[in-house]
Amino acid sequence: MDSRLAVVFAGTPDFALPSLESIAASRHRIAAVFTQPDRPSGRGRRETASPVKERALALGLPVRQPATLKDAAAAKEIAAFAPDAMVVVAYGLLLPPAVLAIPRLGCLNVHASLLPRWRGAAPVARAILAGDAKTGVCIMRMEAGLDTGPVMSTRELAIGTRETAGELELRLAEEGAAAIAAALDALAAGRARFVPQDASQATWAAKLTKAEARLDWGEDAAALERRVRALNPRPIAETTLDGAQLRVYEAAVVPAPPGRVPGTVLAAGAGGIVVMTGRDALALLRVQLPGRRPVGAAELANARSLAGSVLGSH
Repeated sequence: MDSRLAVVFAGTPDFALPSLESIAASRHRIAAVFTQPDRPSGRGRRETASPVKERALALGLPVRQPATLKDAAAAKEIAAFAPDAMVVVAYGLLLPPAVLAIPRLGCLNVHASLLPRWRGAAPVARAILAGDAKTGVCIMRMEAGLDTGPVMSTRELAIGTRETAGELELRLAEEGAAAIAAALDALAAGRARFVPQDASQATWAAKLTKAEARLDWGEDAAALERRVRALNPRPIAETTLDGAQLRVYEAAVVPAPPGRVPGTVLAAGAGGIVVMTGRDALALLRVQLPGRRPVGAAELANARSLAGSVLGSH
């Protein structure tokens, strides 16, 4: 079997870049890159290319940006590149059966969890929210079900106790890049082995909603601290201060005896803005008011009197 595969790569955000670069630097050939169409972005709402498109063009690779893969034209376009394999990394578009059937060696997905745990759109955030001690990346052969295909390889990572979703995604992206390069080599050599997932152990990583960003001070401090980390860098946890949105980028658990109303500011100063919760307190360390830049909470505490205020009240 030829050890050099023709690969069609499909991906969109920063998370996909290390995998794209890893394959581009390997002995395998990227025949084309598929990424989502340019989207309006920023305050000016200017049409902006995806990170994958920008990197692919810099690498001199052909780029295609169909709005959907569900029509015959898109499938025909992919087939024209005669791929041995297709690699999908956070592409964001559904691959219908007609597309999955095109590559002779199948479609591989780099998924940021230890499947079957956390199938779905937000596996990194869900792992942090749930308090998982570890996560990882899987190389999975795609099938019609979402993240249900058999797994070829798994790499585990411990989740840092203060690690944000953004920081964890960076590490997982690098692990995924190494894993996909090794997977393509194994596929080319005819030594790839796929293990079916145990569907009874599956959990669902639903996309984060804006409503989940709101901090419920009745929860315990440990759960709220995980929420702050899981929602950084998007959509960012929030509460209200005197009726105005207060976004929370960083926080830490502080022991506190029960008795005060959850949401009450117990102290505000160099140690941050310390807020009572359902169990213990949460020290807000980095925050942002509307129209302002994110600042250390101590800076906000120095600018206004906060002790005794109740966050989250209207």
